[in-house]
Amino acid sequence: MLRNILLALGGTLIAAGLVALIGGSFAPSVVAMVWGAILVFGILYERYVYKTIVDKPPAGKNWVKTTERFVNDKTGKTVTVYYNTLTGERAYVAE
Repeated sequence: MLRNILLALGGTLIAAGLVALIGGSFAPSVVAMVWGAILVFGILYERYVYKTIVDKPPAGKNWVKTTERFVNDKTGKTVTVYYNTLTGERAYVAE
């Protein structure tokens, strides 16, 4: 939810910067577009690139082992994804 709000805010800043640029306000448009791009890039980077990989499965009854697996490029280990049915959180566990 918060990610979606921040992505919308970043997109709005970029759009507002483009409108200001078309209107002839160069300095405010650059500031708005830069901050919008930082927000959007930061959220997308955190979501798709950065994943904390742990050694043990998470504790608790709401965690379910999924069939999703991938090989970590940095370590070469197989990683299994666990899903929390209560919160929607995902955990990445090295096998």
